[in-house]
Amino acid sequence: MAPKSSPPKSSQSQKTKQQSISSFFTPKPSQPTKPTAAKPALQPSRNGATRRSQDESFDEAFDEHSSPPVRQTSPIQRKRAADDDKEDLPADVAPPAAKRARSVIHNEGAEDGARNSMPRLSLGHASAAGLNSARAKKASDRTSKFVFSSSPPMQDENDEAENEAAAQEQRQRLHERFVEKLGKPDSFAALRRRNKLISEDTVEGDEGDEEQDEEEETPKPTKGRKGTAAKKAAPKLTPMEKQYLEIKRKHLDAVIVMEVGYKFKILGDDARIASKELGIVCIPGKFRYDEHPSEAHYNRFASASFPVHRLQVHVKRLVQANHKVGVVRQIETAALKAAGDNRNTPFVRKLTNLYTKGTYVDDIEGLDSAGAAPNSNQSTGYLLCLTETNAKGWGTDEKVHVGLVAVQPATGDIIYDDFEDGFMRSDIETRLLHIAPAEFLIVGNLSKATEKLVQHLSASKTNVFGDKARVERVEKPKTMASQAYSHISNFYADKMKSNGHSDSEKQGAILDKVHQLSEHVTICLSAMITYLTQYSLEHVFDLTKYFQPFSARSYMLLNGNTLSSLEIYQNQTDQSEKGSLFWTMDRTKTRFGRRLLRKWVGRPLIDKEKLEERIAAVEELKEGENTIRVDKIKFLLGKIKTDLEKVLIRIYYKKCTRPELLFALQTLQAISSEYSSVKSPRDVDFASSLLNEAIAKIPKIYGDVAGFLEKISAKAAKEDDKYSFFREEFEPEDINDYKLGIASVEDDLNTYRKEIAETLGKTKVDYVTVAGVEYLVEVRRKTPEEKRVPASWEQRSATQKVIRFYPKRVKEMIQERDQHKEHLAAACDKAYMSLLDDVSSHYQELRDCIQALATLDVLLSLATLATQPGYVKPTFTDDIGLSITGGRHPMVETLLLESYVPNDLQLSHESTRALLVTGPNMGGKSSYVRSAALIAIMGQIGSYVPATEARLGMLDAVFTRMGAFDNMLKGESTFMVELSETADILKSATPRSLVVLDELGRGTSTFDGVAIAEAVLDYVIRELKSMTLFITHYQHLAKVQDRFENAELKNVHMRFEEQDGGKEVVFLYEVAEGMSHRSYGLNVARLARVPEKVIDVAEVKSKELEETMAAYKIANMSRMLNRLLQDGSDSDLDKFVDGIEQL
Repeated sequence: MAPKSSPPKSSQSQKTKQQSISSFFTPKPSQPTKPTAAKPALQPSRNGATRRSQDESFDEAFDEHSSPPVRQTSPIQRKRAADDDKEDLPADVAPPAAKRARSVIHNEGAEDGARNSMPRLSLGHASAAGLNSARAKKASDRTSKFVFSSSPPMQDENDEAENEAAAQEQRQRLHERFVEKLGKPDSFAALRRRNKLISEDTVEGDEGDEEQDEEEETPKPTKGRKGTAAKKAAPKLTPMEKQYLEIKRKHLDAVIVMEVGYKFKILGDDARIASKELGIVCIPGKFRYDEHPSEAHYNRFASASFPVHRLQVHVKRLVQANHKVGVVRQIETAALKAAGDNRNTPFVRKLTNLYTKGTYVDDIEGLDSAGAAPNSNQSTGYLLCLTETNAKGWGTDEKVHVGLVAVQPATGDIIYDDFEDGFMRSDIETRLLHIAPAEFLIVGNLSKATEKLVQHLSASKTNVFGDKARVERVEKPKTMASQAYSHISNFYADKMKSNGHSDSEKQGAILDKVHQLSEHVTICLSAMITYLTQYSLEHVFDLTKYFQPFSARSYMLLNGNTLSSLEIYQNQTDQSEKGSLFWTMDRTKTRFGRRLLRKWVGRPLIDKEKLEERIAAVEELKEGENTIRVDKIKFLLGKIKTDLEKVLIRIYYKKCTRPELLFALQTLQAISSEYSSVKSPRDVDFASSLLNEAIAKIPKIYGDVAGFLEKISAKAAKEDDKYSFFREEFEPEDINDYKLGIASVEDDLNTYRKEIAETLGKTKVDYVTVAGVEYLVEVRRKTPEEKRVPASWEQRSATQKVIRFYPKRVKEMIQERDQHKEHLAAACDKAYMSLLDDVSSHYQELRDCIQALATLDVLLSLATLATQPGYVKPTFTDDIGLSITGGRHPMVETLLLESYVPNDLQLSHESTRALLVTGPNMGGKSSYVRSAALIAIMGQIGSYVPATEARLGMLDAVFTRMGAFDNMLKGESTFMVELSETADILKSATPRSLVVLDELGRGTSTFDGVAIAEAVLDYVIRELKSMTLFITHYQHLAKVQDRFENAELKNVHMRFEEQDGGKEVVFLYEVAEGMSHRSYGLNVARLARVPEKVIDVAEVKSKELEETMAAYKIANMSRMLNRLLQDGSDSDLDKFVDGIEQL
């Protein structure tokens, strides 16, 4: 072979020369005898001649550089060799080509022929080194020049001049011959034609285009190294790669995973993505799917693969990494293909599944674990579709009209809403925080403010969703509204026709419900149906019973700020669930119960009747903690080891596995059988109607579930055996027929053993199975039976002692059996899908049963929480007010190692409805107001609360404005965010709202901040009449209390004790009436370990400022006293008294 690396080509002409020479490499390394067989007479002489000329030219070169040559020749000898070379060389071969032909043939083992063709040197012409050259001949001719010799080369000094003259003459002659043979434009084509390396058609093309010929001297030859290079430049695609590319072109945004035999294969750039996300090997190759010059050195695609049984594991990881994944499967089987007309074509493959984060319902983790994973992501698996237009009368996008539809494909829940939103987009934010979608579907263009909000909430991994959300976009034509209306009407009409509903009233009710949706919601619903159709999940919209409006009037509204500030779903430290209100209240045992609790926590009730029902149920479960009936519910919930809600929707989608179906049906049967005697809520012996109704729904499914389980073989279902899944008496006829066909063939195979025994001359023959290959006939070597084996028998394997055969008839019968097996598998799958259809027809009853179990699980969770020490049942009143005695912060109390200091709170619409809270920094002000808000929310969820006593009025909302942060994505400063949130609260709050404002006005100068804070406080109390908790460090606001005659505002502060002259402050964390005149910021600086030098300077400055301010106040007082003595008006007297009080 030629050397692997060659020096860089310096010019185009040089490149052309090299490529033309390399076209001589006709023999392949794998076929050493082929060239010599083709031209036995010509090959040795030509090789011999080329070797002579090359050796001479190499000798001359090394003579000039005074290097020691291996073999020395006289000028006469050298001249004779050159003449011989001229005579022996064929006319169509050039010396440069022979240079490489020599090395190729040498590597192929044609050394002997070459050596015989060389002229033999006489002793007179040989040097000492030359005599030893025979031993060095094993190396290549190039390296042999440098072989070590112990004696120095002998050279005749008188011959130097003659050598130089002969070398110059030789070079000139070679140049003339090169110009004569290869100097014309068509020389290369003629040379290739003579060597039979290209067809005549190609030659004509080459001769007609000289420039093209220079760039592409060598077309695709059939032999030699240049052929390989040409093949790499334009590789042919395999049929499988063509299938892959065809599917990939239709789904460019998806990672395509293709089934190939027992593996799933990923090609091109998808392989790089899979390698990075899954940690599997990526075999180098082309990443691009087009023929790009940068990847011309590759002759195949980059690829990665994994075994078939790991599909769901890897798909889930790709989906969680925000990729869209397409699974391509073989839809033909080997046996049916072998019997079919297309046996010589590649397997037919089709895209069978598409997955994204919001549409992934094949998660089989529910089979393994029952409860909720404590560290699971906040993302709820919702797919949210959003569209918006400018609100009527608004040309700008300050005010927009928004429609949304959110679907949870894993459970079948659907939420819709239609609303107007202001420039802060607080309503959109509230809904996104509540729903926490895993994927967005944006219809049309969004306004800049909405776009930034969606990007902000979906882009970071530490956002409120707990994970990065995927964003898909679809276009919105101008006629989208009318198209959506007709699309939805047709969709539901077709569904009702296929389901065969005969009840016209029911049909009308479904269509009416859908047609009552607003235009924006209709657009979203249409886009969602279209989008989910490609994932085969559009069936979720059949269930119109589960359409729920987001902003139902029976729930308290907790906006986005409240969810974040009060840490309802996640803490503000590391955005995890631990430390949130939901984490504190979660004692559920099932996944679907946990999801229901999450909804209850985010939607506290405002209907007093429903709330009292719920809390009565919790009380009854708490009081009867160790009774038989309560323990029975706990025991039944403990038996649920799978996520029944997800399994049910997977049955509906026909994606459920056999073990999963068996496990879910057995669980439902075991639970429903426990209450089989219950026919109505009156048969349950609980006092709570909520518990009675929930338990009464459970046994309704018993008959249906037992009927399904009757048909199933438990052993086969556990082992996922599709062939024996149905019990014999419930098997469809076609399955039975195919089983009989298989049994018949196997019986024929058994009977055929006698004929095999007669053929081999034996009394008995048994089939053997080796490496999974069945029905092999073993014949021992060197025995008479070996000679009796017919030629028609196919040998499959052999060892030293035996040979294994397939008799012709046996092979035919096995093919027939395999065809029966394939038909049987298809029939079994069809029957299983039919069973899933039957189960799906009872979806409503099964879903109601699972919802009842979820309700019982959540009520038991709240009852478990109620048994905590210090928790009390709240009393609900129709009055507007909050009366909390000994209230504590539920999360801080759980996480705090020391005991939490309880505090009281009294707010009433008629008397004190606002508290102005002051106190030292870190004194517990925020914790105090948060605990009051959380107790009010917990009470309206239906839970016991951490207090000694609690009387709660029914609140319609809790609004908070806490913390200082800017919104750089929207270009808003800290103070802008602060005032925008305050403005939203002032627009939305009612007398039944609880408003919590923390340090309003601190983001600007003192005078502006105090003015804004005072104005807002006065407006909330006097105009809105909302219950308010107002935290401030502005002592000036204390005098606002005096404006209200009925004590609507009261000043309170967090108690503390000074030590060491004010340098040390002890926080008592107790609330007392009155005002705190200092905030003790320097004490916090000490705790934060600010350097003492800085604190000392700050203390001096603080005292100077206090003294200066006191001096100003005294000067003002003296001026006021002078005016009072001169004029003596009542207004001046009032101001003077106020000033004395402040001092």
